[in-house]
Amino acid sequence: MQTLTPHVYWAQRHGEIYLRVELSDAKNLDICMQDNSLHFKARGHGAKGDNDYEFSLDLLEPVIPEVSHRSTQRLINITLRKQNECWWDRLTLQERKPLFLAPDFDRWLDESDAEMELHAKEEEKINKVSIESRVPKDPYLGLKKGYLFMYNLVQFLGFSWIFVNMTVRLFILGQDSFYDTFHTIADMMYFCQMVAVAEVINPLVGLVKTGVFPAMIQVVGRNVVLFVIFGSLEAMQNKAVVFFVFYLWSTIEIFRYPFYMLACIDTEWKLLTWVRYTIWIPLYPLGTLAEAVAVIQSMAIFDDNRMYSIPLPKALGLSISFSYTLKLYLALMFLGLFINFRHLFRQRRRRFRSRKWKMT
Repeated sequence: MQTLTPHVYWAQRHGEIYLRVELSDAKNLDICMQDNSLHFKARGHGAKGDNDYEFSLDLLEPVIPEVSHRSTQRLINITLRKQNECWWDRLTLQERKPLFLAPDFDRWLDESDAEMELHAKEEEKINKVSIESRVPKDPYLGLKKGYLFMYNLVQFLGFSWIFVNMTVRLFILGQDSFYDTFHTIADMMYFCQMVAVAEVINPLVGLVKTGVFPAMIQVVGRNVVLFVIFGSLEAMQNKAVVFFVFYLWSTIEIFRYPFYMLACIDTEWKLLTWVRYTIWIPLYPLGTLAEAVAVIQSMAIFDDNRMYSIPLPKALGLSISFSYTLKLYLALMFLGLFINFRHLFRQRRRRFRSRKWKMT
């Protein structure tokens, strides 16, 4: 039976050989080096349709036995590394070129062009090292990273305590745990949210390279709900909405802060990275919705007790209820959600687009 061979295109550099095998939807790939001969077998769609294809090439000079290859739907790219960096007069040991082999003009360079490319890469590398050497190193970099690591660690421990405490109470007490959440959790939540003010200060002083405005929206928004709505109104502290607000906040943060902790020590866990850039998609809108419910429930209470009302001249004998301010705040809350959502979506797209580019 006649052996079917695919079309193969080749090019070289001083240190590598590049082969492009025109075989689409390839399966059962078997590519190896034996006695400086490249052996290829695969099943795919080539010049003779869907069939088994194979070929062998006795190479002109020695190469490193490890073969690097990457298969796509359209073709197979194979890279071989030469044992000695030199220019080959031809690819195969025999002078007569196999019929299925042709130059890859998309990557083809003659020896002088390849040398120019090599010199350009070396100059680029030298320039990069020179530029990096001229950039002054930050003498306080270690101190800054230490501070950021400890800040994120403290916040992670605080929100983890809140999350675990609320989860355990929910399993033990069921729905009854909804109504005393504030009295059980508030002190730790006060601490975490007061410390979170640092997330606005850090970008302002240049400790982190992130936008000040998105961080300020989140910190201010949460502190209004925590200190003004829950903290000043006893009637709100026994409502179930407190549970949902606190639980959603803590769920987001137990993934966000460990991600930043690892970034301080130049470490990354792929699963944690994916969760950090994905879990906010459902949780941020849910958290904003829970906060909005709390604001709406508090309006009637502010109307009754007149707390924080704005007094008008005595001749009018009236005052403007704080609930009107909360109605404006409610509109700003959803505007802030849109701004933060867009900011986080851009971060997510940039992160995973760059990772995909590196993989290819």
